[in-house]
Amino acid sequence: MDKSELQDKIGKRIIELRTQKGLSQSDLARACMKDRQSIEKIENGKVNPTAYTLYEIAQALSVNPSELLNI
Repeated sequence: MDKSELQDKIGKRIIELRTQKGLSQSDLARACMKDRQSIEKIENGKVNPTAYTLYEIAQALSVNPSELLNI
């Protein structure tokens, strides 16, 4: 798996978890102190999020960070 494929899979996993929780991108962004565009870029696989950013997103989604990598 290459970098862009991994970014896409992580983004899709975040979308899946976010929608299961009934959150919009804006809701998630507010919960983890990011702007909506940052969340959009992560979900679309356009950026490579840091480990800490993934941790913050996991906290906002009330899941273990490993859930984001359960791809």
